Amino acid sequence: MEIVPESDVEAVEAVDGAHLKLLAGGENMNVQHFSIDPGATVPEHSHPHEQTGFILEGALTFVVDGETRVVEAGDSYVLPGGEAHGAENRGDVPAVGLDIFSPPRDDPDWMD
Repeated sequence: MEIVPESDVEAVEAVDGAHLKLLAGGENMNVQHFSIDPGATVPEHSHPHEQTGFILEGALTFVVDGETRVVEAGDSYVLPGGEAHGAENRGDVPAVGLDIFSPPRDDPDWMD
C-alpha cells in the first residue's frame, strides 16, 4: 500500500489561479487535488482520460458542448475521455476538490 500525504506534494499552477497536486496513482487510475481561485478560468480542453470528480468546497461552472452546468460542494461529476470541457470559478471562495483519471495522467498540468 502506498500513502501519499497531500502536504508532501508540490502544487503546480496549470493556468492562472488553478492549483493542482497529482496525488496517489496506480496502474489504471490516479487522483488529483485541485483548488481553483475565484474568477479563475480553465480554458476548454480535452484529454483521452476519463475524469470523475468531487467538489469538496465552493462550486465550479463547467461548459461542455456549449451547455453550462454548476457543480457544487457535495456534487460529483463524470467527463468521458475525449470530451471537450472548460470550467470557471464564478464564486467568492476557492473551488476545492478531487479528480480521478483513468488511465492515469502523468502530468498534473491540464494544458499539456
